[in-house]
Amino acid sequence: MSDHQKQIAGEAAALRVEAGMVVGLGTGSTAGWFVKALAARSLTGLRCVPTSEKTADLARELGLPLTTLEDVSRIDLTVDGADEVGPGLALIKGGGAALLREKLVWEASDRCIVIADAAKVVPVLGAFPLPIEVVAFGHKATANRIMDVLTDHDITMPARLRQADRGVVRTDGGNVIYDAKCVAIHDPVRLADDLKLITGVVEHGLFLDLADEAIIGRDDGVEVLVP
Repeated sequence: MSDHQKQIAGEAAALRVEAGMVVGLGTGSTAGWFVKALAARSLTGLRCVPTSEKTADLARELGLPLTTLEDVSRIDLTVDGADEVGPGLALIKGGGAALLREKLVWEASDRCIVIADAAKVVPVLGAFPLPIEVVAFGHKATANRIMDVLTDHDITMPARLRQADRGVVRTDGGNVIYDAKCVAIHDPVRLADDLKLITGVVEHGLFLDLADEAIIGRDDGVEVLVP
């Protein structure tokens, strides 16, 4: 039933978009439902900023007009999925390997809505491995420094280099991703700050104080959450 929940969350979020808006398009399976629902509305004057090449390809296929952060000063609304939605709408994102571009778009947006199926709502962040985007050059040395920070946060499992059938996963920006199996993140603010201080870390998947609203798909409809 998760696909149904993702679909109705995406469709509900598409109804928040108005003609003439600049809209940030998220990445991932749930965001894909939003992109499809937005295209079906045929609103005039839209300009859309995709957070990944995959999303850009889908938007082009559906006829949505695209622009870039270089060409717009602000984004009216961004809609994107999440891997975990915690208390206060603190999020873990990056399962789709687009966390850097996603965060750039989120931070340029006047309003951000996260969409997710019900299973993504958790009491404590950390069951989903935390993605950490790292410059490819010297990434093993960077991973050692990441481990030092994780240990300081009582996280003992080593961060693993993300790989797929084709080999090491690369982001659209050419970086690599380490996934940290945290189990529970008790102080996400401090962990976020500590990770960003590491030379070689480009971005992490903790999205804190960025979501204005969450639309959660459930079997009987959608639930709206606010911080």
